[in-house]
Amino acid sequence: MAFYKDHIYPHVVNVLGDPKPFRNVRDQILPLAEGKVLEVGVGPGPNFLLYDPVKVSKIYALEPNPGMIRLAEEQRSRARVEIEFIDLPGERIPLADDAVDSVVSTFTLCTIPDVREAMRGMRRVLKRGGKFIFFEHGRAPDPQVREWQRRSEPITRFLLEGCTVTRDIPSLITGAGFEIQQISTAYLAPFPKAWTYCFWGTAVRNSG
Repeated sequence: MAFYKDHIYPHVVNVLGDPKPFRNVRDQILPLAEGKVLEVGVGPGPNFLLYDPVKVSKIYALEPNPGMIRLAEEQRSRARVEIEFIDLPGERIPLADDAVDSVVSTFTLCTIPDVREAMRGMRRVLKRGGKFIFFEHGRAPDPQVREWQRRSEPITRFLLEGCTVTRDIPSLITGAGFEIQQISTAYLAPFPKAWTYCFWGTAVRNSG
Protein backbone atom coordinates (compact mmCIF):
# COMPACT_ATOMS: atom_id res chain seq x y z
CA MET A 1 0.00 0.00 0.00
CA ALA A 2 2.98 2.34 0.44
CA PHE A 3 3.51 2.41 -3.35
CA TYR A 4 -0.15 3.29 -3.91
CA LYS A 5 -0.07 5.97 -1.20
CA ASP A 6 3.09 7.68 -2.43
CA HIS A 7 2.87 7.21 -6.20
CA ILE A 8 -0.70 6.51 -7.36
CA TYR A 9 -2.96 8.21 -4.82
CA PRO A 10 -1.42 11.69 -5.38
CA HIS A 11 -2.21 11.46 -9.08
CA VAL A 12 -5.76 10.26 -8.36
CA VAL A 13 -6.30 13.34 -6.18
CA ASN A 14 -4.67 15.58 -8.76
CA VAL A 15 -7.02 14.36 -11.49
CA LEU A 16 -10.27 14.10 -9.50
CA GLY A 17 -9.85 16.70 -6.79
CA ASP A 18 -10.43 19.98 -8.58
CA PRO A 19 -13.48 19.93 -10.91
CA LYS A 20 -15.02 23.24 -11.92
CA PRO A 21 -17.52 23.52 -9.00
CA PHE A 22 -14.65 23.06 -6.57
CA ARG A 23 -12.45 25.55 -8.41
CA ASN A 24 -15.24 28.12 -8.23
CA VAL A 25 -15.34 27.79 -4.44
CA ARG A 26 -11.55 27.95 -4.18
CA ASP A 27 -11.65 31.15 -6.25
CA GLN A 28 -14.05 32.64 -3.68
CA ILE A 29 -12.31 31.73 -0.45
CA LEU A 30 -8.55 31.63 -1.04
CA PRO A 31 -8.22 35.40 -1.68
CA LEU A 32 -9.50 35.89 1.89
CA ALA A 33 -6.20 34.62 3.29
CA GLU A 34 -3.68 37.18 4.46
CA GLY A 35 -0.37 37.56 6.26
CA LYS A 36 1.42 34.37 7.20
CA VAL A 37 -0.70 31.36 6.21
CA LEU A 38 -0.71 27.76 7.39
CA GLU A 39 -2.30 25.48 4.80
CA VAL A 40 -2.95 22.04 6.27
CA GLY A 41 -2.89 19.14 3.82
CA VAL A 42 -1.91 20.99 0.66
CA GLY A 43 -2.15 17.87 -1.51
CA PRO A 44 -0.91 18.54 -5.05
CA GLY A 45 -1.08 22.29 -4.46
CA PRO A 46 -4.27 23.44 -6.25
CA ASN A 47 -4.57 26.46 -3.93
CA PHE A 48 -1.10 27.91 -4.41
CA LEU A 49 -1.90 30.06 -7.43
CA LEU A 50 -5.04 31.51 -5.81
CA TYR A 51 -3.38 33.31 -2.90
CA ASP A 52 -3.18 37.08 -3.28
CA PRO A 53 0.55 37.99 -3.24
CA VAL A 54 -0.31 41.50 -2.11
CA LYS A 55 -2.01 40.19 1.05
CA VAL A 56 -0.07 36.97 1.76
CA SER A 57 3.56 37.14 2.92
CA LYS A 58 4.31 33.41 3.34
CA ILE A 59 2.63 30.01 3.23
CA TYR A 60 3.58 27.13 5.51
CA ALA A 61 2.47 24.14 3.44
CA LEU A 62 1.86 21.12 5.69
CA GLU A 63 1.75 17.82 3.78
CA PRO A 64 2.95 14.39 5.00
CA ASN A 65 2.72 12.56 1.65
CA PRO A 66 5.96 12.79 -0.40
CA GLY A 67 4.10 12.06 -3.63
CA MET A 68 1.80 15.00 -3.01
CA ILE A 69 4.78 17.24 -2.30
CA ARG A 70 6.38 16.28 -5.61
CA LEU A 71 3.26 17.42 -7.45
CA ALA A 72 2.86 20.51 -5.27
CA GLU A 73 6.47 21.52 -6.06
CA GLU A 74 5.34 22.09 -9.65
CA GLN A 75 2.66 24.49 -8.44
CA ARG A 76 5.09 26.21 -6.08
CA SER A 77 7.35 27.05 -9.00
CA ARG A 78 4.48 29.02 -10.54
CA ALA A 79 3.22 30.67 -7.35
CA ARG A 80 3.77 34.34 -6.57
CA VAL A 81 4.21 33.91 -2.80
CA GLU A 82 6.89 32.29 -0.64
CA ILE A 83 6.00 28.67 0.20
CA GLU A 84 7.76 26.50 2.78
CA PHE A 85 6.87 22.80 2.81
CA ILE A 86 6.51 20.99 6.13
CA ASP A 87 6.35 17.21 5.67
CA LEU A 88 4.38 16.40 8.80
CA PRO A 89 0.78 15.26 9.43
CA GLY A 90 -1.96 17.62 10.58
CA GLU A 91 -1.71 16.42 14.18
CA ARG A 92 1.90 17.69 14.38
CA ILE A 93 2.00 21.37 13.48
CA PRO A 94 5.56 22.56 14.28
CA LEU A 95 4.72 26.25 14.65
CA ALA A 96 4.63 28.45 17.72
CA ASP A 97 1.44 29.69 19.34
CA ASP A 98 -0.15 32.64 17.50
CA ALA A 99 2.28 32.17 14.59
CA VAL A 100 -0.02 32.73 11.60
CA ASP A 101 -2.70 35.14 10.47
CA SER A 102 -4.71 32.59 8.46
CA VAL A 103 -5.21 28.83 8.50
CA VAL A 104 -6.52 27.12 5.38
CA SER A 105 -7.98 23.62 5.14
CA THR A 106 -9.47 22.31 1.90
CA PHE A 107 -10.58 18.67 1.76
CA THR A 108 -8.25 17.84 4.63
CA LEU A 109 -10.44 17.28 7.71
CA CYS A 110 -11.89 14.16 6.07
CA THR A 111 -8.56 12.31 6.05
CA ILE A 112 -6.73 13.28 9.26
CA PRO A 113 -7.00 10.31 11.68
CA ASP A 114 -7.00 12.39 14.89
CA VAL A 115 -8.87 15.32 13.42
CA ARG A 116 -9.74 16.87 16.79
CA GLU A 117 -6.09 17.05 17.79
CA ALA A 118 -5.29 18.62 14.43
CA MET A 119 -8.04 21.20 14.89
CA ARG A 120 -6.71 22.11 18.32
CA GLY A 121 -3.31 22.65 16.73
CA MET A 122 -4.78 24.91 14.06
CA ARG A 123 -6.46 27.01 16.72
CA ARG A 124 -3.25 27.18 18.75
CA VAL A 125 -1.14 28.61 15.92
CA LEU A 126 -3.80 31.05 14.69
CA LYS A 127 -3.56 34.60 16.03
CA ARG A 128 -6.59 36.14 17.68
CA GLY A 129 -8.54 37.89 14.98
CA GLY A 130 -7.08 35.63 12.31
CA LYS A 131 -9.19 33.59 9.90
CA PHE A 132 -9.72 29.85 9.62
CA ILE A 133 -10.72 29.33 5.98
CA PHE A 134 -12.28 25.96 5.20
CA PHE A 135 -13.68 23.99 2.28
CA GLU A 136 -14.59 20.44 3.24
CA HIS A 137 -17.04 17.65 2.50
CA GLY A 138 -18.91 15.69 5.09
CA ARG A 139 -22.18 14.60 6.64
CA ALA A 140 -25.18 15.41 4.47
CA PRO A 141 -28.48 16.70 5.90
CA ASP A 142 -30.68 14.22 4.01
CA PRO A 143 -31.29 10.85 5.71
CA GLN A 144 -31.19 8.87 2.46
CA VAL A 145 -27.90 10.46 1.42
CA ARG A 146 -26.46 9.86 4.88
CA GLU A 147 -27.30 6.16 4.52
CA TRP A 148 -25.42 6.05 1.21
CA GLN A 149 -22.53 7.87 2.87
CA ARG A 150 -22.42 5.19 5.54
CA ARG A 151 -22.55 2.39 2.97
CA SER A 152 -19.96 3.87 0.62
CA GLU A 153 -17.49 5.12 3.19
CA PRO A 154 -15.37 1.92 3.07
CA ILE A 155 -14.76 2.74 -0.62
CA THR A 156 -13.55 6.27 0.03
CA ARG A 157 -11.43 5.08 2.96
CA PHE A 158 -9.74 2.52 0.72
CA LEU A 159 -9.29 4.58 -2.44
CA LEU A 160 -8.60 7.97 -0.85
CA GLU A 161 -6.30 7.10 2.03
CA GLY A 162 -8.78 7.08 4.89
CA CYS A 163 -11.17 9.71 3.53
CA THR A 164 -14.40 9.77 5.55
CA VAL A 165 -17.59 11.34 4.21
CA THR A 166 -19.64 11.26 7.42
CA ARG A 167 -17.85 13.83 9.61
CA ASP A 168 -19.96 16.68 10.94
CA ILE A 169 -17.74 19.53 9.77
CA PRO A 170 -19.47 22.46 11.55
CA SER A 171 -19.42 20.54 14.84
CA LEU A 172 -15.74 19.73 14.41
CA ILE A 173 -14.96 23.40 13.85
CA THR A 174 -16.97 24.76 16.77
CA GLY A 175 -15.90 21.90 19.03
CA ALA A 176 -12.25 22.85 18.47
CA GLY A 177 -12.81 26.36 19.80
CA PHE A 178 -13.72 28.26 16.66
CA GLU A 179 -16.70 30.49 15.99
CA ILE A 180 -18.05 30.19 12.46
CA GLN A 181 -18.49 33.59 10.86
CA GLN A 182 -19.83 32.52 7.49
CA ILE A 183 -20.71 29.13 6.02
CA SER A 184 -22.22 27.90 2.76
CA THR A 185 -23.29 24.37 1.94
CA ALA A 186 -24.24 22.51 -1.22
CA TYR A 187 -24.00 19.26 -3.11
CA LEU A 188 -21.23 19.83 -5.63
CA ALA A 189 -21.06 17.69 -8.78
CA PRO A 190 -19.75 15.71 -10.60
CA PHE A 191 -18.96 13.03 -8.01
CA PRO A 192 -21.57 10.79 -6.35
CA LYS A 193 -23.97 12.81 -4.22
CA ALA A 194 -22.97 10.91 -1.09
CA TRP A 195 -19.39 12.17 -1.47
CA THR A 196 -20.01 15.80 -2.35
CA TYR A 197 -21.99 17.54 0.36
CA CYS A 198 -19.63 20.44 1.01
CA PHE A 199 -19.12 23.18 3.57
CA TRP A 200 -17.08 26.32 2.98
CA GLY A 201 -16.57 29.56 4.80
CA THR A 202 -14.59 31.25 7.55
CA ALA A 203 -14.24 31.01 11.31
CA VAL A 204 -12.27 32.74 14.06
CA ARG A 205 -10.93 31.65 17.45
CA ASN A 206 -13.54 31.99 20.12
CA SER A 207 -12.76 33.88 23.30
CA GLY A 208 -12.30 30.78 25.42
